Amino acid sequence: MTTAAVRVDAVRKVYGEGPAAMVALDDVELTVQPGRFVSLIGPSGCGKSTLLRLVAGLEPADRGTVQVHGVPPAQACAAKLIGLVPQTPALLPWLTVLQNVSLVGRVNRGAGRRRAAIGDLTERRSDSGPDLPQLLRMAGLGEAMDKLPAQLSGGMQQRAAIVRAFGLRPDVLLMDEPFSALDEFTRESLQDQLLDLWDELRTTVLFVTHSVSEAVRMSDTVVVMAPGPGRIVDVIDIDLPRPRNQRLFEEPRFHEYENLVRTRLHSAWRATDAA
Repeated sequence: MTTAAVRVDAVRKVYGEGPAAMVALDDVELTVQPGRFVSLIGPSGCGKSTLLRLVAGLEPADRGTVQVHGVPPAQACAAKLIGLVPQTPALLPWLTVLQNVSLVGRVNRGAGRRRAAIGDLTERRSDSGPDLPQLLRMAGLGEAMDKLPAQLSGGMQQRAAIVRAFGLRPDVLLMDEPFSALDEFTRESLQDQLLDLWDELRTTVLFVTHSVSEAVRMSDTVVVMAPGPGRIVDVIDIDLPRPRNQRLFEEPRFHEYENLVRTRLHSAWRATDAA
């Protein structure tokens, strides 16, 4: 039986105490199988980023359990099973693009041994690292490898951050609205390049977004969340063929899924208001 890439069981997270306490997540259950691209979508305050932080091991759950490939997040992080792409690229300004994306591998040379210590999870992986120059070329950064971050546009910096996250070959890649600050044209271009990288490496992705079209285009599964308290209200499998280029926007089935996700979001919002 295949171990789930991510398993969240009856998780509750509360910030604060007493009357001022805010329940960020309550009784959240989620299972993500290896190699799947799963998006979390919902209004602000529904706990999407909180759930991502729990999976990343950045915060503990107050109740329930979180596992990444069968082990707690802290152990998965120590074994370098988890990669994280935040909203801002956070590249080191004094290093070139290639040096930035190579840095993670250089400072984590023992990651393969730590992965192997978890069990037979890594049998399918090679000991050699990824071809970072090739990943940069796939991300449209072939001509920018020797440039400093200050010489790049915001979109190019974010592409470099995504390649850096893939550079450690994480089994689970967590992405917290990585395209939210970009214009629509750049956003769609980065969606293309992220999908190309994902098609090549098939890392499990948990992706936070506010964009319905982005969630439908990118994902195998869209997880709909609602606030008050943060919870999962629906899980929608997206049965669209891959690869998904921009011609997908013209397909009636794509818009049917968009309408379905929007309907579920609006239903959850109305139910929250009524409560």
